[in-house]
Amino acid sequence: MLEEIKKTAAFVAAATGDFRPEVGIILGTGLGDFADTIEAEYTLEYKDIPGFPVSTVEGHKGRLIFGRIEGRKVVAMQGRFHYYEGYPMSQVTFPVRVMKLLGIRYLFVSNASGGINPSFRTGDLMIITDHINLMPNPLIGPNMAELGPRFPDMHNCYDRELIARATKIAETEGIKLQYGVYVGGTGPTFETQAEYRYFKAIGGDAAGMSTVPEVIVARHMSVPVFGVSVITNCGLSDEAGDHEDVQRQGRKAGVRMAVLFREMIKNL
Repeated sequence: MLEEIKKTAAFVAAATGDFRPEVGIILGTGLGDFADTIEAEYTLEYKDIPGFPVSTVEGHKGRLIFGRIEGRKVVAMQGRFHYYEGYPMSQVTFPVRVMKLLGIRYLFVSNASGGINPSFRTGDLMIITDHINLMPNPLIGPNMAELGPRFPDMHNCYDRELIARATKIAETEGIKLQYGVYVGGTGPTFETQAEYRYFKAIGGDAAGMSTVPEVIVARHMSVPVFGVSVITNCGLSDEAGDHEDVQRQGRKAGVRMAVLFREMIKNL
């Protein structure tokens, strides 16, 4: 797998004039419009990148965008991969490995999630302070020692310094933030109310079907992570889960997330 990662990174570097991004960004369901705010220099379709999976989920366009935000070099994934699509964890997390070899020093992740905390409302932005992993761990199997240790520590998994910076920016920009623990499950079903109650009992504030594997792999490689969940529905209510509504709510809240990400990246 390490050789495949290196080959893909070499292909991407050659295709982008050895563009060296500082920040990697993963855009979740309904949040892909943020990519339009990037001063793009190179765009690669996933299907044209050797070794890359292809997005199969509506709302995930499936391309890597290399460009600048406030003068900083970034690479954004406009669409991610999920375990529920049938990909093994090595493929779900493959792009994060490649981005690290391309040069990223920070990873920004976003997702759409169901609110568990009763104080949350649809459209809220939740800064992820920690996670609970209910998926297969992406580090199971032979360890790639060149990239990280066999037993990586997950304290400060979501970088406290970056969270503090986000809080200051939100206060200045008048953006309301929530804070909480993200529960990552396999999907693709939306959770039952009993599952939401269980997630609440074990300390979760929001639940979704992504993000955790990518974050674990980033931390394995010592990349600091900043994460935001858009609360697109309230799981403990009687409302039914609907993917179109998740995309719609994600696009609305994505405007505020874009301001937060831009200011964060500018001030790194």
